[in-house]
Amino acid sequence: MDKQQADIDSIHWDWQSDPLLHRYAHHAMATTYEIYIRHEKADYAEGAAHEAFKELDRLEEELSRFITNSDISRINNLKALESVRVGLPAFECIQESQRIYQETDGAFDITIGPLYQCWLDKEKHLKNPSRTELNQARYRTGMTLVKLDEQEHTVRVLRDRLHLDLGGVGKGYAVDQIATLLKEWEIDTALIHGGRSSVLALEAPEGVAGWPITLSTGGRRTGTLAKVSLCNQALSGSGLQKGQHILDPRKGEPVQGKAGAWSIAPSAATTDALSTAFMIMQPEEVEAYCRRRTETRALLVLDRGDQLQKDENVLFFGPWQQADILI
Repeated sequence: MDKQQADIDSIHWDWQSDPLLHRYAHHAMATTYEIYIRHEKADYAEGAAHEAFKELDRLEEELSRFITNSDISRINNLKALESVRVGLPAFECIQESQRIYQETDGAFDITIGPLYQCWLDKEKHLKNPSRTELNQARYRTGMTLVKLDEQEHTVRVLRDRLHLDLGGVGKGYAVDQIATLLKEWEIDTALIHGGRSSVLALEAPEGVAGWPITLSTGGRRTGTLAKVSLCNQALSGSGLQKGQHILDPRKGEPVQGKAGAWSIAPSAATTDALSTAFMIMQPEEVEAYCRRRTETRALLVLDRGDQLQKDENVLFFGPWQQADILI
């Protein structure tokens, strides 16, 4: 499940004019992570960022399906009814994925790999799979095929050749872990983002209510959609660029109708997964989800050709403030 970068201007801040605001970048998980730390001691902030990026590299070693001996690769090599003990990061990512899978009625599914292999060729162009091929792929898809043992931290699979991919949750989880490390260093005023698709804001700099985040969309409809002040919250976005496709794991088929989706919630792992799910769920499903969980907000950009006006293509769900909405 490849996570596409949404159009998030992750920090709309003249950081160079603030002598106490320090910015650090590091490449990991096929993207660039950035940390903004506001602290009176630059060397102390740099030391914290250095340790955070060391932790990020360690997480990639455990969570990436592209690394042969990672926890996720070891799970993907299991045969039916086999189990393996994994580290806490992989276990927590799968646990969070199961929770979101259940809450979204299967719209978020980290086992969807066989369906992508069935529908897309090496150039990511749509194929025309047979019903037999689709049935075989769906047979190996679904979080119900993954069983967790919380006491032993083991993962058990019920079928051969499962294909777990944390691309829809792993970056957000890493952002959360960086925030935890910064707090251990007693750094409270900071903002972290992973590839500008997942952002987590800690305490805001002095004098402002929150870190200013701008959401915008490209494609046929360009422009700013919303401007949000984040404080002790996370925001993630998912979007499709030209030629890309997204599959509904519940139906096993490509979906259409959305250009982008954003979510706001307390943790980046949660928003990372939800923005992916919201790309698949119908607007009424997203509305019901946010109504049941008052800490969650969503923004959807529909893609129905040119038949609707701009404001009819953008839907807001949850406790948005009118001042946030700029369309």
